[in-house]
Amino acid sequence: MNQEIDNAVEKMKSTVNNLEKKFGIVRAGRANPSSLDGVMVEYYGQMTPLKQLGTISVPEGNQLLIKPFDKSCLKNMEKAIIAANLGYNPSNDGETIRIVVPALTEERRKELVKQVKALAEEAKVAIRNIRRDANEKIEKEDLAEDEEKSLKNDIQDLVNEYNKDIERLLKEKEEELMPEVNGIKLALKPISGTITSRYGESSSLRKSTHTGLDIAATTGTPIKVVADGIVTNASYSGSYGNLVKISHGDGVETWYAHTSKMYVTVGQKVSAGDTIAAVGSTGNSTGAHLHFEIRINGNHVNPQKYLYNQ
Repeated sequence: MNQEIDNAVEKMKSTVNNLEKKFGIVRAGRANPSSLDGVMVEYYGQMTPLKQLGTISVPEGNQLLIKPFDKSCLKNMEKAIIAANLGYNPSNDGETIRIVVPALTEERRKELVKQVKALAEEAKVAIRNIRRDANEKIEKEDLAEDEEKSLKNDIQDLVNEYNKDIERLLKEKEEELMPEVNGIKLALKPISGTITSRYGESSSLRKSTHTGLDIAATTGTPIKVVADGIVTNASYSGSYGNLVKISHGDGVETWYAHTSKMYVTVGQKVSAGDTIAAVGSTGNSTGAHLHFEIRINGNHVNPQKYLYNQ
């Protein structure tokens, strides 16, 4: 009967592997070549996986670049990406296809979380069905009661093991889609733009290492709050210039510095996605950008662990 155990292991492993592939297609607002795994392109009369027709690279954190082995299939590649309904708007320059991955809204992130939970539940159902089938085959064998019970226990151990794998994959994907800091879900980036200075970097402008991220953007670009909270500061604050601080509870704060305008006041409640300020260059700054910090119990942490993780 070891064959039944081996068969169950193979089927359960395949179920978890398929789930991982499906999760890879669900994008989280940053460029991931695996998001194109399901795209099929018509190539000389045959439907062919896009990834077999060229190379897919990530030149920037929010961009995908596709270089076809045969340029004649560029138009079909472009059509296939649009038809896949991934929310991508591919740009075809005749040599390559470039995709700028759009930032996810809070609403879209919540929809995707529901989607991956449903996929995880489907995988658990498949695992239970594998257990049922294995147990039925065991019951048809002429086995001693103790041997039958032992084999069924072995099958149940497998179910428990692979369900843990499913829960782990789900947790990782949920955290990717809706990052958390101390249990506070961060729904979106405050702005889109190029990171010009990362957390922990040194600079001649500052005496200590960088306590946040600098994201370049044009003056006046709206700055969104990343999660629900209460405004605790909205004033000029020395080297930070115009600084908005938001408390999100459980010791979590986000800081938005060097702003040109502030649209909120101390004590005001804000919701994720509200515009709280505009990009500027006030305080110790050499150009228009947002200095963004996350603090936990007063201590700064690397925002790229939670947002801008490209």
